[in-house]
Amino acid sequence: MAPNSDVNPSVAEPALPQDEFAWHRLIGLEELAEGRVMTVTVGHESLCVTRTAEGGYGCVGNACPHQGGPLGEGSIEGGWLRCPWHGYDYSPKNGKPPPPFGDAPAAYRTEVRTDGVYAALSVQQSRERTVSDVLVETMTAWGVTHVFGMVGHSNLGFADALRAAEGRGELHFVGVRHEGAAAFAACAYGKLTGSLAACFAIAGPGSTNLLTGLYDAKTDRAPVLAVSGQVPSAVRGRGAFQDTDLSAAFADVARYSATVQAGSKYAELMTLACKTAVVERDVAHLVLPDEVQVLPAPASAAGAPGSPKGRTGSRAVEPPADALAAAVDALSGAARPLIIVGHGARSAMTDIVKLAEQIGAPVATTFKGKGLIGDGHGLACGVLGRSGTPIASWFMNEADLLLTFGVSFANHTGIADYKPIVQVDFDPMALGRFHPVQVPVLADVGVAARALSQAMPTDRRCQDLRPEVAERWAIWREEKARRRCDDRGKGLNAASVFDALSRLVPADALMAVDVGNHAYSFGRYFETRGQAVLMSGYLGSIGFALPAAMGCWAATQSRPEHAGRAVVSVSGDGGFGQYAMELTTAAKYGMDITHVLLNNNELGKISKEQRAAEFDVWQTSLHNPNFAAFAEICGARGFRVASADQLDDAITEALDHQGPALVEILTDPLLV
Repeated sequence: MAPNSDVNPSVAEPALPQDEFAWHRLIGLEELAEGRVMTVTVGHESLCVTRTAEGGYGCVGNACPHQGGPLGEGSIEGGWLRCPWHGYDYSPKNGKPPPPFGDAPAAYRTEVRTDGVYAALSVQQSRERTVSDVLVETMTAWGVTHVFGMVGHSNLGFADALRAAEGRGELHFVGVRHEGAAAFAACAYGKLTGSLAACFAIAGPGSTNLLTGLYDAKTDRAPVLAVSGQVPSAVRGRGAFQDTDLSAAFADVARYSATVQAGSKYAELMTLACKTAVVERDVAHLVLPDEVQVLPAPASAAGAPGSPKGRTGSRAVEPPADALAAAVDALSGAARPLIIVGHGARSAMTDIVKLAEQIGAPVATTFKGKGLIGDGHGLACGVLGRSGTPIASWFMNEADLLLTFGVSFANHTGIADYKPIVQVDFDPMALGRFHPVQVPVLADVGVAARALSQAMPTDRRCQDLRPEVAERWAIWREEKARRRCDDRGKGLNAASVFDALSRLVPADALMAVDVGNHAYSFGRYFETRGQAVLMSGYLGSIGFALPAAMGCWAATQSRPEHAGRAVVSVSGDGGFGQYAMELTTAAKYGMDITHVLLNNNELGKISKEQRAAEFDVWQTSLHNPNFAAFAEICGARGFRVASADQLDDAITEALDHQGPALVEILTDPLLV
């Protein structure tokens, strides 16, 4: 919009504000040269300050009324203020454009004083409650205390509501370096607590970056709330910048997904999202168009926040009488029953262990259920399956009945389908999912375990197998001791690493484990003593561990039952590389996380799979930095271990450090 060369910019002073105003110092007298512009912020208001030969100092709103271009990044040409985006021109003194145009930015009276340039600005009103506030207040009523995400141009209105809630002490926001880490952190929080955390992103790539972590939550039945900003509705579907059909993108991963419109019942939509996530143990998703986020909240009841009050009932479902009777008959008639627990039994282990002790039955876990019973318990026999111990395999092979609680029967676990099985699960679709079972029991697993315990007859055939469990552990520990002696001169063996961690990691620690060779070794060698273990189970996503540890750390800040617990994450070099920069996030927020990194300079699991399939090993080598030094640069403590005699000191010092620490251990890719 080039002006007519015969027309000079207007230099008339803008009027003083009609409402209450105050003078604010903008800049010093020497800060801005003639013919230049700059951006100045006063309170929440962004201003463009100018200096020209014709008009002296001027002050206008920073946003071009055409498309919001930042006028403070523009230039002075021919005495006019030119927008840097599209070349529209305005008077630097009063904002008026050259004829015949009429749109103009707000302009403010300036006054030059001895100590600088001042502008007369209207007194800022108190912050108006918005639709975003209604949504955030509903989230917090449903128990959301932590939101992980990134603030950006299409979610600013909702971000401001989060800021206000954080200022009131109602929640905490964790700004991550990649949205995928936000989704994994929220997922881990849900896996650990069964309660909601949220992840938050902008339109387009920010929201699509959430998908991997959300799929992990979906496959492992963890409640997660995802909130996406969206481009303005006026340009939606017209090829606007970052215009993506988020409803379609999230259709498969989200059990519930809705777009909040101007006329929506805002609290109801957020309530449905939170309820779906918690009740279904799944992903819920809301899309917030840019302009809707800042709409004034309705003054009527429609503007009140929602809450879980009266919206959910008890899920402690009792087993049907006939199914319970059949289960009791099968269990009491077995001489060598084996109890198998999965992640679905995480909240019911007290009742399950009591039943096991009552009948003397060994207890194995799936890999996802590792740690649900400490390996020091007289009936614990470790993990069953590919990541497991020969102890668990022995008792499954010798069992005459399998009693499972919260187990999905994944192929990695390898539960023998030819054995008689009593399966207890809260999800009717999980019962007999892959093959028929002798007795399917639909119930809350803790309630069912108590009912079985109370109904067990005194003349049951079950043998007390504690002595046999101890015998099998002695055999396995002797084998592990032999493996700790293995040394090819190319790094530490995994048995030594996890022996040290077994001894040194606090018994009540929260542990997040990544995907890779180290995970198989963790399942075999690490002996739990009460630690809670989380992993990317059925999605098997590399990179899970460090972001998940951030979610665990959040739980230590918000959940009394987890307060004061150490947080330890374990990964390989491949997994750590996926979200390595989140170490700076941990440093920023002072997260007390110890990350143990097994560095073998390759994707060892993939190399192993290539060999097993009789392919050449190809493109699995990694070019790594010194990760311990990298940790120090990021603001964490870094330790490097090159020999077994350094393990204990490095791990102990890292655990004792208040804040993020990383222990890099150089390992042999073949000694797993």
